[in-house]
Amino acid sequence: MKKIVVLICLLFAFTACSFAAEPLKLTMGTGGTAGTYYPYGGAISQLVSDKTGLVSITAQATGAAIENIRLLDLGDIDIAIVQNDSAHYAYNGTEAFKDAKITSFKAIARLYPEVIHVVTGADSGIKTIEDFKGKKISVGAPGSGNESNARQILEVLGVGYETFTPLFISYAETANNFKDRQVDAFMYTTGVPNPSLMDISTLQKLSFIPIEGETRDKIMEAYPFFAKYAFPVNAYSGIDAPVETIAVQSILVVHEDLSEDIVYAMTKALFENKEELSTAHAKGKELDINLARNGVTIPFHPGAEKYFQEVGLK
Repeated sequence: MKKIVVLICLLFAFTACSFAAEPLKLTMGTGGTAGTYYPYGGAISQLVSDKTGLVSITAQATGAAIENIRLLDLGDIDIAIVQNDSAHYAYNGTEAFKDAKITSFKAIARLYPEVIHVVTGADSGIKTIEDFKGKKISVGAPGSGNESNARQILEVLGVGYETFTPLFISYAETANNFKDRQVDAFMYTTGVPNPSLMDISTLQKLSFIPIEGETRDKIMEAYPFFAKYAFPVNAYSGIDAPVETIAVQSILVVHEDLSEDIVYAMTKALFENKEELSTAHAKGKELDINLARNGVTIPFHPGAEKYFQEVGLK
């Protein structure tokens, strides 16, 4: 009888240990299935799950940054990829969050830049953003992050929508209208390279207008979520020398209630397995511990801060 009791106790103990060892199930908000966030989020989810053994993350397709922040606040997801400017708007109750600020999430790290492209035809006569006056300029779809960035930059430089004809159209519509000479210049907020821009550049010679020097400083002072960026040589046809500009950042965020130990382990796994991540998705090559804070204006999660301190990142 004693042996049976001992066996039962051992069985309960083993079962309890098994339950204790179960990884924490988390959901990651990404973006649409045709975009970058969804596959990259899937790659991060798999890597972090495999390397930590503490979490099991499932990537979920969503409406991207703004929806992800709202889903985090509702507790429907636990981790997400968002743009740093959208995070800034949520924390400060501006733009899409002007009616209700959201601060229930924290940053883990910057992932990669979403670059401001200011583009025109090489024969357009447009040399600076100030030359937009009186022209037809595509600034992005209504209510998009692209349009917000374009408006912010233009207003800082005193080139408001009233000074030219703003066209509120998508990337695809912009490309088609530009080819037909119905658009004089356009502003994109997107990763490098952008497919529609690559398509345009094979048909027309383009000019990339720089954002640099005092102009850039002025914009970054007004909107600190922007960071410096330079298009590398041959990023697009016609770029034969680096072109200075600015960028917002795609960042990884989590709900503030996740424990410090869990977020520390996730952050460590992310940065210490960069090569494996870059094999799973090309954007992994742009992950850089030295740029982990770049353009992030919201608070970092204590677990991420613990890892940064460990590796000497200030």
